[in-house]
Amino acid sequence: MTSFNRSTNRRLNKLPQIPSVWEGDRRPLSSSPIPHSDSSANGDCILWVDGSQGVVRGMDVVPPETGPEAIVRTLMRAMEHPHSPAKPARPQKIVVKDREIQFYLRGVLQDLDIVIDYAPDLPLIDELFRGFAEIVDSQIPDLPPQYAQALQEKAFALWQAAPWEFLEEQQIISIEINKWDVGKLYASVMGMLGMEYGILFYRSEESLQRFRAAVLQHEDSQGRLEEAFLKQDCLFLTFESLDADDEDEDQMDDLAEMDLSEIAPTFGNIHPLEGLRSVLYDEEALLVYVALESLCRFIRDHRRQLCDDIFPELSHRYRISLPEAESATKSVSVTVASMPQLAAELEEMAGFGADESEIETSDSPIFRSLRDDLIPEDSFLSLGVVSWEMLEYLRKGVTYHPAGEIKQVGDGLPVILIQTSRPKAKTVIESIEAAGGLKAICFNPGADPFDGDRYDLGLLQTQNGELFLFGEFLDDDPIHVEARKKWNQRCKNTKGYCGLIIAKGLTGAARGNPQLRDMVALFEARSLSPKDLGLGTLQLMPQL
Repeated sequence: MTSFNRSTNRRLNKLPQIPSVWEGDRRPLSSSPIPHSDSSANGDCILWVDGSQGVVRGMDVVPPETGPEAIVRTLMRAMEHPHSPAKPARPQKIVVKDREIQFYLRGVLQDLDIVIDYAPDLPLIDELFRGFAEIVDSQIPDLPPQYAQALQEKAFALWQAAPWEFLEEQQIISIEINKWDVGKLYASVMGMLGMEYGILFYRSEESLQRFRAAVLQHEDSQGRLEEAFLKQDCLFLTFESLDADDEDEDQMDDLAEMDLSEIAPTFGNIHPLEGLRSVLYDEEALLVYVALESLCRFIRDHRRQLCDDIFPELSHRYRISLPEAESATKSVSVTVASMPQLAAELEEMAGFGADESEIETSDSPIFRSLRDDLIPEDSFLSLGVVSWEMLEYLRKGVTYHPAGEIKQVGDGLPVILIQTSRPKAKTVIESIEAAGGLKAICFNPGADPFDGDRYDLGLLQTQNGELFLFGEFLDDDPIHVEARKKWNQRCKNTKGYCGLIIAKGLTGAARGNPQLRDMVALFEARSLSPKDLGLGTLQLMPQL
């Protein structure tokens, strides 16, 4: 049996011993488990009460599988750090109604001069637990118990179908149900940007359009965005990490990189008069079940067409069997259809179809002779080196494009590392491959004639001769100057060979420090000097 160490016994014995009797017990909070509820509602509650004064000194809720040590930990807090208004103290006597707890405490507390007794009833604690149980048992579960398992299964089926890999948020799919006072639902898929994954099922086309318009109008005002969010009229399914509560939001891994066992679906409803609630009632649960099942079937039947660059016009009718429950309705006929016309309207609203020359980006100048549409703007960028040992691992474990025989001289291969989200990394890789691969990595001088700043421009040259801007560095930045010196020396060691690494995980714990598992592609290339390029100093010009 585990016992206190001597220093802990000495510390506890220094507490004043008061002439009072404490009651202690550990019991389940709820008489029956509540599916898909907060885990604390299904836990065991440990309670220590000063029966003489009628005050709760300590309380904890622990998972049912937690060992008997938990009751001692709560007792220690009840003695040393009790709930107000109680003061730190030791009792003269402890009473419990569980023989196993009694014998366990006798062994652990034998050096603290505390009597441990048994009583068949603990009136004060019995009354407190009755109150707790009534509160917990009256809680509404997040999902109706009779539909919970079926909804969970459909959610994971959608996750595995991964519609966000080929559908953008504005590419709306209508689901005509004509049941439960709903004519159509309008499904908007979230997740292509590698941020939040899920589906919004709008109850009307107007609600969808109003929300999109509000977002575009108030995108710089967080308060207005929150107001617009709460004015939506939709049901939703989102996915989150099971460890989301324990992690900093900025350090969250991309869910798409996690195992299915690490992900949990969350269902809910948003309405202008109700706000947001993560609870579905019976009819809403059936509505979402039918929507998910029909959407999964539609994706299965039309995946190839939906992956095309042009959002196609498609329609399919399904009969969906409802989960077994106390319902007279056994199945529902549903029509699922893509809405390319609505998608075009939403794209026009957002300005997606505008010519780049018409978009004002006066605060984001470009170099006219270069393309800047390859590397995502929010990417993490670094100049560094990959050891020869790690290089061998990379060549075997990622998308790899060699450039020739590289002599292993120096500390490793000089590389440019670009870290972005998983979907964007995939797009970058496909774009380079479509251009024939990577030919060279270059640095070329640039100048801003308006303010006199001079730049060191990082360029990627593809095999088809195109030049892409990947970075703009002030040429007097001491950090960049030092990094460029090392780059030049390492390229000299390798006889002009270098590499480009594309990594995922920008939104995860590895942000800014990608590990080997985050690296998805290696393009080996040649290093070119400004003289090799022959471009001279490029002039920074504002976008008109």
